[in-house]
Amino acid sequence: MDKPSDESALSTKTPGRAPARIALVGVHGFGAHHLGNLERLGHLGTVDLVAVADPNPPAPGALPENTAIHADLDALLAGGHQPDVIIVATPIQTHAPLALAVLASAADLYLEKPPVASMQDFHRLQEAATAAGRSVQIGFQSLGSHAIKALERLASGEATDELPGIGTLKGISATGRWVRDRAYYKRSRWAGKRSLDGVDVVDGVATNPLAHAIATALRIAGARTANDLASVETDLYRANDIEADDTSVIRMRTVDGLPITCALTLCAAESVEPYVTLHGTEGTAVFHYTEDRVTVRNGDGESTRTFGRDDLTENLLQHLSSGTPLLSPLDHSGAFMRVLEAIRTAEAPALIPHTSVDWVGQGDQAHAVIPGIEEILDRATRAHATFSELGLPWARPTTTGAEPLFSSGNNPAATLRSGPDLETELSPRPYLHPVSTLSGTVVTDHLPADHVWHLGAGFALQDVNGSNFWGGRSYRRSAGKYVDLLDHGRIEAAKITREGDRTTLELDWLASDGGLVLKERRSYGRTVVDSRTWRLDIETELLAAVDVSLGSPGSHGAPGSGYGGFFWRLPVNSSPRVFSLTGDGEPAVHGSVAPWLAWTGEFDGGPATLVFAAPPESPDPWFVRLSEYPAVGSALAWDKAVELTAGSTVKRTNFVWISDGKLDLQEIQRLVRRDGI
Repeated sequence: MDKPSDESALSTKTPGRAPARIALVGVHGFGAHHLGNLERLGHLGTVDLVAVADPNPPAPGALPENTAIHADLDALLAGGHQPDVIIVATPIQTHAPLALAVLASAADLYLEKPPVASMQDFHRLQEAATAAGRSVQIGFQSLGSHAIKALERLASGEATDELPGIGTLKGISATGRWVRDRAYYKRSRWAGKRSLDGVDVVDGVATNPLAHAIATALRIAGARTANDLASVETDLYRANDIEADDTSVIRMRTVDGLPITCALTLCAAESVEPYVTLHGTEGTAVFHYTEDRVTVRNGDGESTRTFGRDDLTENLLQHLSSGTPLLSPLDHSGAFMRVLEAIRTAEAPALIPHTSVDWVGQGDQAHAVIPGIEEILDRATRAHATFSELGLPWARPTTTGAEPLFSSGNNPAATLRSGPDLETELSPRPYLHPVSTLSGTVVTDHLPADHVWHLGAGFALQDVNGSNFWGGRSYRRSAGKYVDLLDHGRIEAAKITREGDRTTLELDWLASDGGLVLKERRSYGRTVVDSRTWRLDIETELLAAVDVSLGSPGSHGAPGSGYGGFFWRLPVNSSPRVFSLTGDGEPAVHGSVAPWLAWTGEFDGGPATLVFAAPPESPDPWFVRLSEYPAVGSALAWDKAVELTAGSTVKRTNFVWISDGKLDLQEIQRLVRRDGI
């Protein structure tokens, strides 16, 4: 993975200085890479490989003639070679004892990642390095990229000649999609293990093959020590027959409140270069760290730059000879070790059911593929959400903020999510998901990749006195476009009451500054109509706590974008049709006023129909999206804001019939007339 620049390769050569004496422990696996790199440095006259240690010696001719070969580190240290630096590239569980033995000798240390397999061993290693007065470089090769410093400046809000600006940093994510076959987990006894013979190994996707994704994201965020992180959450899974995780979300937050979410898998359909994304208010920067390539996208367009890289072995030698700062010093791995410790102490990874995994190939070359994992990882990183929070069928059910909406009946038909753990940018609020037909076909979606702030079935507004209760960016007339204002409010449940088939929520709408602007009373009711249809009733009454203006992009001048109020995000469905009594298709029904609107389609669970009745309090226009994404809304403030004085109220009632199968016009008319709505 090292890709040193020519300048860095030559910079370690000093006239009259003897080559550094290097010993390598572990010549297979990534140790073979070190052998190649040491051969390169040997040709430059920078190093002399004096000895190697490995119980399985390298092939004849693989080493310089004067390099001694030993079976283990003890024999190497007893060999009188006097190495200046010892490189340890051995299995994870051996790092701690071998590193401590090196530090007890007269050598400095290059230790492959991850440093060790527990926080306790990390502290022991720090203490030993300090006591011995030795330098320790950790093998996170991506940290040698010249792009790191440019990205650190970008993260601080600084635009430079190297990279265009992306505004204020909102969050960082890392995505890794690799393929690993059965042979990968059979290559050694420790592969895929959480522990071996009672010794910690922690060989998971986030701690070994894609550890650089986490280390790189942490470095750019400025998180170096364990105390730089306020929290670490793990959501760990495995599709392979192993102990450790092969598909996981690691969610962190710095002490400054910056979210960092890493979504990683070894069960992709094909391997792609992993990347770290900086999400800013005015754009994004995507860093493909194995290629040192950064792509910035902002309002001015897209630009790409490829950077050089310093070799970590050369950097260590420069540090020892001239005091050049280490690029990946031991102490700067503290934040990564806190992540590893969270993984080590977490509940064992959950097994993904075989029905949710495809196997491609035969025998040891077969590899697991989780269908749709690419979009799943995208959703997780965009929403800073775990797999459980996404509600994936193979994920552990979320344990907080989600429970059946109705207390009676065997089929809950809808789940109420209070949304307390949603990121601020999503405007945390209560919503329903999943909502299903009586046979179990799910007809809502939430946290979709295209608009991660779309949350099932709910009630929200994009502008209440300047605060965004919808999520995402805000449209402003003065800008003539959507802008990222960091103006998000939140809706919190003060009280929830359940009585049979009716649930009532008392809600507080808190502006971006925390002030109360609205109090809401929202109730949900359920009526079973027949064997294939049930009706969901949603009544909401907003009470102005202060004088308020309830607006939308439409009220700010965005034509045809008056969404806000009742909103239903559907999952992707085939053969969709949206129609009303007066029109058929998105162009005909979007912005229209009609007594009802219907949506039919082929969903994952089968065909279904949703019929939305216009609120009796007001003939609000329908907001419809079909071609771009599937959604229906009843617009409270289509092209004009609703003004409320303190103490006044506005009320809306929405009825939705949810039916298995596709209903035609006559069936829908009978359904609506039957309920007299």
